[in-house]
Amino acid sequence: MTKPEISDEPFLIDGEWIAADGRTTFDVVDPADGEPFAKAIQASKDDVDAAVAAAAAAHDDRRWRGLAPEDRARVLIRVAELIEERLEELATLETRDNGKPIERSRADTAMSARTFRHFSGAPTRLGGSTIPVAGNLVYTTREPVGVVALVLPWNFPIMTACFKLAPALAAGCTVVIKPAEQTPMTTLRVAAICEEAGVPAGVVNVLTGDGEVGAALVEHPGVKNVSFTGSTEVGRLVMSAAAPTTKRLTLELGGKNPNIIFEDADLDVATVTAMRASFGHSGQMCTAGSRLMVQRSILDEMHERLAEAVRKVPMGNGMDGGISVGPLVSEEQREQVLGYIEAGRGEGATIAVGGEAPDRPGFFVEPTLFTGVDNEMRIAREEIFGPVVGVLPFDDEEEAVKIANDTSYGLAAGIWTSNVTRAHRVAAQLEVGTVWVNTYNIFDPALAYGGLGDSGLGRDLGDEALYAFTESKSVVIAV
Repeated sequence: MTKPEISDEPFLIDGEWIAADGRTTFDVVDPADGEPFAKAIQASKDDVDAAVAAAAAAHDDRRWRGLAPEDRARVLIRVAELIEERLEELATLETRDNGKPIERSRADTAMSARTFRHFSGAPTRLGGSTIPVAGNLVYTTREPVGVVALVLPWNFPIMTACFKLAPALAAGCTVVIKPAEQTPMTTLRVAAICEEAGVPAGVVNVLTGDGEVGAALVEHPGVKNVSFTGSTEVGRLVMSAAAPTTKRLTLELGGKNPNIIFEDADLDVATVTAMRASFGHSGQMCTAGSRLMVQRSILDEMHERLAEAVRKVPMGNGMDGGISVGPLVSEEQREQVLGYIEAGRGEGATIAVGGEAPDRPGFFVEPTLFTGVDNEMRIAREEIFGPVVGVLPFDDEEEAVKIANDTSYGLAAGIWTSNVTRAHRVAAQLEVGTVWVNTYNIFDPALAYGGLGDSGLGRDLGDEALYAFTESKSVVIAV
């Protein structure tokens, strides 16, 4: 049987889909079998200049921000409707592109539509205020910041794109989107949906390619705001590159998140949810609960519960359905995760379950449970970004908080307890952007999301994300 011809994927500048036509292309690989299924184009420095110029022209002639707020809202609602209508198509493409289980891709795509629907209400409510200043009429307005660069990660391609694109468009900005080299496919489809929904040419532009394209965007003097999601290491480079042109920044970076189980928790629910927090999307989540902290009085019981649960975590091709752990996104990522597993062994932690790469096509690593972990080990301090979780014991509430906060990251945390007073008390002491109590990984377009320290600056989602794409202006009129 002959394989179907691999198609080239054009990118979008100023309403024109740019074909390869002799340009350099690269393979888009299905992580489940390691085989390419499409080709994307490596954008050039000239392409970056053209995309930024197109977005700047669309901003300057008020092509988008000049529309009546209710008209912009209508377009954003239509984007949400089209994503919903094409949910299965988009989810299938997301799984082929990234490897995640198809159920997760469907949920991510549905969340993407919800995000556009939520922010569709913003154009009609994004107002200023009047301020009482003696002898003057003083009011404030919020205006779109201008051209925004949205630089995306490979772990949640469609959802992160929409987390950034929806509030940017709601604020009236024009954008240039740079999806991750490994996962460009659904971002290109979302851009096409925006066109179909009525977003004018030049307002949404998409460039594909490697990190050089993202770097050129971040450095570009025509870009006024950068919203980046990715590793802390690259986030620091983004900060440095943006400094000479004093850009506004939102950075959603890494995490090494404590998931704290107290002795009075519902251990059945805590165990099940710990599996999702640790191994959902093969652990390729910045919010992964990879530091699983267990009170010492229940440590032996939880070791048994967790080991049994990890052995039952289903691994396989995400398109098969019923899978929790799919392949990692690339061979490079698999080698990095295997390196951390070896580091854990070398530092004296015990592999209770897993720890190997199965003998099969694709970029798989077994769900892995470490016991005997202390907070000084690399596997407890560095973001692994794979299906690996380590159990760290603690004696009491004070020690739990101390261990949880002993990290350079500050993204998220989980607390498991039946004591409501303890839940509030511990949540108040945790130095993170989000705390989940007796649940984990709950997101909503209305709820701001981001972290502290090495986990980044600013917030995605919520009104904080919307305001990040605006500038506040004060007007003072003598009366």
